[in-house]
Amino acid sequence: MDQDRRNQWLRGVLDLCVLALLADRESYGYELAQSLESAGIGHIQGGTLYPVLLRLQKTGLVTTRWQDGGSGPARKYYRLTPEGEAALSRDGQDWQTFAGIVTALVGAGGPQHREGVPS
Repeated sequence: MDQDRRNQWLRGVLDLCVLALLADRESYGYELAQSLESAGIGHIQGGTLYPVLLRLQKTGLVTTRWQDGGSGPARKYYRLTPEGEAALSRDGQDWQTFAGIVTALVGAGGPQHREGVPS
């Protein structure tokens, strides 16, 4: 996959991907990065992920708490708020609609095959 194109797409949906991961359980930054990579998104640098987490926190979509790391440093855990759950539901539906439209256009194979695709 073209790295520049992937980065452009990712800018638009990384917030949503993080919210989706946090819907299952709270998590800390490094663990979120690993989960995104395991899901197939690819490697996400801390300089990309942590500003997203801060923005989600500032907008009230996630809350944070610190937990002792045991043998290592303390970790900052992120958890969805009720507002975050609502945003995930709303924005997730919007994304699915948009992605469906793009999939229909790309999969249509050209103008002669686009019957039923809005123009």
